[in-house]
Amino acid sequence: MQTSGSKPCPCPSFKLREVASMYFTMIAVFLVILVVALQGSAPRGSDFPYKVPLDPQGLLELSWNVSYPEQAVHFQLLIRDLQFGLLFGMSDRGEFENADLAVLWSDGHNSYFGDAWSDAKGQLHMDSQQDYQLLGARRAPEGLYLLFRRAFSTCDPKDYLIEDGTVHLIYGILEKPVQSLQAINISAIHRGLQRVQLLKPNITIPELPSDMKTMEIVAPDVVIPSQETTYWCYMAELPDGFPKHHIIMYEPVITAGNEALVHHMEVFQCAAEFDSFPHYNGPCNSKMKPDRLNYCRHVLAAWAMGAQAFYYPEEAGLAFGGPGSSRYLRLEIHYHNPLVFKGRHDSSGIRLYYTATLRRYDAGIMELGLVYTPVMAIPPGEDAFILTGYCTDKCTQLALPAAGIRIFASQLHTHLAGRKVVTVLSRDGRERQVVNADGHYSPHFQEIRMLKEVVAVLPGDELITTCTYNTEDRSRATVGGFGILEEMCVNYVHYYPQTQLELCKSAVDPGYLHRYFNLVNRFNDEEVCTCPQVSIPQQFFSVPWNTFNRDVLKSLYGFAPISMHCNKSSAVRFPGEWEKQPLPTTTERLREPVPRCPPAPGPRPAAPVPLNLGELRRD
Repeated sequence: MQTSGSKPCPCPSFKLREVASMYFTMIAVFLVILVVALQGSAPRGSDFPYKVPLDPQGLLELSWNVSYPEQAVHFQLLIRDLQFGLLFGMSDRGEFENADLAVLWSDGHNSYFGDAWSDAKGQLHMDSQQDYQLLGARRAPEGLYLLFRRAFSTCDPKDYLIEDGTVHLIYGILEKPVQSLQAINISAIHRGLQRVQLLKPNITIPELPSDMKTMEIVAPDVVIPSQETTYWCYMAELPDGFPKHHIIMYEPVITAGNEALVHHMEVFQCAAEFDSFPHYNGPCNSKMKPDRLNYCRHVLAAWAMGAQAFYYPEEAGLAFGGPGSSRYLRLEIHYHNPLVFKGRHDSSGIRLYYTATLRRYDAGIMELGLVYTPVMAIPPGEDAFILTGYCTDKCTQLALPAAGIRIFASQLHTHLAGRKVVTVLSRDGRERQVVNADGHYSPHFQEIRMLKEVVAVLPGDELITTCTYNTEDRSRATVGGFGILEEMCVNYVHYYPQTQLELCKSAVDPGYLHRYFNLVNRFNDEEVCTCPQVSIPQQFFSVPWNTFNRDVLKSLYGFAPISMHCNKSSAVRFPGEWEKQPLPTTTERLREPVPRCPPAPGPRPAAPVPLNLGELRRD
């Protein structure tokens, strides 16, 4: 036994070594955790499933992912030819005024990244709340990658609220050094916009069958016209005797190098009532286009820039081929060529995936909204005029099966004056659910969108579609109709099981509109002819659009009875009385969603983040 007078052991204490080892091990583990945590805050390049070119030359390429648990979007921006910086952001309709921006700029020596906003005059200001969070920057052979994050809602009044539907992305390229953010003159830079659906639905991709086949509907070797906008039509034909199949998926086929020019595409099936359709491959607005092509309007597939492949639910497929189905298809491609490139060849289109093993249900497409008729009109000079179309409880009670239908996708549609579209499901007079909504709708960006959740519609339900229009740039009334300067308000809903109901739409009762024109005559010095030989558009064009006449028309559309079109696929109405039907009554409306503010991150100064782009590592 060792006493206090014993000779001490020359070796260091084992406990001391053990404590030291544990200490350094904990430090190492902490550093590993910290590194992993930091790496986790900046997603890898493979983690960005959605991609779109921002500019027509493809110098700026945006990729992104959506985190619904975090309520945030992660962006990866590839800059192929960085000069002295760029602006990227969002605004209501693609304007650079009142915009929410992330800005990278250089004074020629130092570079900075910051969250900014522009005022009504386009002057840039550093945001007091820095909500575009820079996650990283790296160089690669193809260019500079910027990674940053943005919450859906920031509760900053200067920030854009990221919602479902269309988002207008804007960009600007700085070609000269600037001394400060405030020195950037947005009117003097190269700039543009791109429209996307940022908040993609988080949908599980169904398993595809082993007997699946593909068919490409592509326009062969088109020379893209050297003009900004072209709609190109191409007629395709299914093989003779092609039996019934189910389309279960489709995706775009884009000619390499034309990704920034092919804006959107649609495949339409022609009317089965015609035995044949002429072949055609040319501009859709050409006088050489055969009139019969106008009877090819049944949408089979639709794609817009930024969209991925479209999948049908595993229990349903879209029927094509077989008895009662036309063999003729029309492909329509919208080319957007603002730089007026010449001699660009293109063979883009849509690839259909189909199976002979029919699924449990045929999917159907139903039109909701307003009938294509001039009785629904919008006065000139309106900033937000509202028209509403109804699919009434009487129609769904008669036409839908007892178990109802399930809506899984939707395509909203107006012409050039459309600004907002929403369809709401109402049951027993109470609004229950939004089917689809786009508060920043653009007629230049239309696609079939898969819904985040399937909407069940039961017999007796109402589907109410409301469109908001802007006619501030027009000097005469805009009436409903097929022309591009006329208007529509439509929601093409994709659902299963397919029923005989193909169109469930309304319009104001023509008799009440006649009373409106009589009233205008009585209270205005100018005479509006209500003679039978004068068309409804001509009567609208002759109305003096003072405040009284505008308000009375709005009131008329809000209380007058409607003419219901509860139509079968044969365009014949279901049996029943459909004229002078009362407007549906709504006793309870859905509450407006309240933006969820992210947790306060603590004080963050309104200062840009310095970046040393010259020292960034290369991959």
